[in-house]
Amino acid sequence: MAYQVLARKWRPQRFEDVLGQEAVTRTLKNALKTKRIAQAFVFSGPRGCGKTTTARILARALSCEKGPTPDPCGTCDACIEIAEGRDIDVLEIDAATHTGVDNVREVVIEGLAIAPVRNRYKVFIIDEVHMLSASSFNALLKSIEEPPPHVIFMMATTEQHKIPDTVLSRSQVYEFRMISSKIVTGQLRTIASEESIEIPDEGLMLLARAGEGSMRDSLSAFDQVRAFAGDQIAVEDVVTVLGLVGRDLVFDILEAVVVEDAPAAFVLVERAIERGYDLRLLCRELARATRDLLILSVDPKRGSDPDVAADAERERLVAMSGQWSREDLLRGFDLLTKAEQEIRVSDQPRYNLEMALLRLMHLRKLVPLAEMLGLATKGANVPMVPRVPTVPKVLSPIKVPSVPAPKASAPESTSTPGTLGPSGTLGTSGAPGTSDLRDRLLAEIKSAKSTFYNLVVAQAFRIDAGPDGISFVFQPNQKNARQQCEDQRPWLQQIAEKVAGKAIPVSVDVTDASTQPAPAPASVATVAARPATGGDPKAEAMANATVQAVLEIFPVDKTTVEET
Repeated sequence: MAYQVLARKWRPQRFEDVLGQEAVTRTLKNALKTKRIAQAFVFSGPRGCGKTTTARILARALSCEKGPTPDPCGTCDACIEIAEGRDIDVLEIDAATHTGVDNVREVVIEGLAIAPVRNRYKVFIIDEVHMLSASSFNALLKSIEEPPPHVIFMMATTEQHKIPDTVLSRSQVYEFRMISSKIVTGQLRTIASEESIEIPDEGLMLLARAGEGSMRDSLSAFDQVRAFAGDQIAVEDVVTVLGLVGRDLVFDILEAVVVEDAPAAFVLVERAIERGYDLRLLCRELARATRDLLILSVDPKRGSDPDVAADAERERLVAMSGQWSREDLLRGFDLLTKAEQEIRVSDQPRYNLEMALLRLMHLRKLVPLAEMLGLATKGANVPMVPRVPTVPKVLSPIKVPSVPAPKASAPESTSTPGTLGPSGTLGTSGAPGTSDLRDRLLAEIKSAKSTFYNLVVAQAFRIDAGPDGISFVFQPNQKNARQQCEDQRPWLQQIAEKVAGKAIPVSVDVTDASTQPAPAPASVATVAARPATGGDPKAEAMANATVQAVLEIFPVDKTTVEET
């Protein structure tokens, strides 16, 4: 007997054998049980997922001697002949060949009136039906809508959107899905066992991924590797024959990106070229690996999922997931998928891949600006700035330790009562308990609205406090801070009344620009009290610890200060 390829030899013969399409097969079986059989079916989905096979099984179920039945016997003449493609009452038509309207009239329309020779139904299976011309669809439309009672149409297509809506509305449409790598791998393992083929699970996973959700493509690849290596197949044989990219190389490249080792990344790209890999496929595998890492980052329990990691690579993949943030992986996936499209049309795909890896290294340097400056408030939306490799060394001068507020000075202090002194503490008017009231007020503001405290209260020119009320004083150029404080004045009034136990007025004032500035209370989490600058906006900005930290990270020769 002539050799039969695995895809034909292991073609499903029953609904139960169709893998990954339970919704479709269950619906069809129930329709057969209840004798609610439509006159036209459209089976839509990606290649190699079982559309035409399901149509043949349905034709057998309708024509079986025991039928119509959801479980055709497989032994009667009708079942055998339909399986072998030689039943006279089941016409399988390739629409790519019979595209013209004349062919449709001759093969389909003129045969509608002829009763089936032996079976209950005359079945027309039209494969790749979307290839029919518009005139062919128009000629077929009336036949599909009102066929003779002994005629059933089954149409298979990979491009449902090309079928006219008038045809789809007169048919029952079943959408087939891509088959998961886990299901394909399990079927390949069963076939390898039955065919006495020795192949490791990692090799089967590579075959499943090569099929990209198509069982037929995976079996065809299996046949090709078997022809090369015989019945003793190693992982290297699968990689060599199919030109697949081994996951070890993919992981090596990602690790080079993690440590920002550009020379190593270039060497690995060179190695891929020497092995004859398709760089577009390598880019796709890199994107797949970032997807797997992201899944592990979101749900570590998925580490045992074969769709994410095979047994041989699971430990390395899990270890690598801790070296990437989710943001890095999301940006990396987008970059690599775009690079794959660029490589597809590029005259120099190597250059595109190398530049993509360099961009990915650069993207991993991005961190929130607030994180760099130590000003981040939880959940805030902040811009991104480059992250230098030695992050701890850069952050060390930024996180300025807070200067503890000294206790009230002796009576001989020269600071004006009720104002903020040079040490950054709030002065008092001498009334008992005023200093404690001041501390509790600032603590309450900071606890309730830390961002408002850091960005507004701590930036005030001075804060006057006394038994008659509290005043937040700003310089004329601090328009934004003054306005924000004014907007929050009713809330500040409530906080002051809560802390003092009685109504205390709160005001927002503007100082004379010529007045010697006194620092406001510094944010404990950000910067220390600002030194006096004589009211010069540029001097005040340059003396600010936050600005100094930014200039330390991004040194510039010239700086300008503009009032906003």
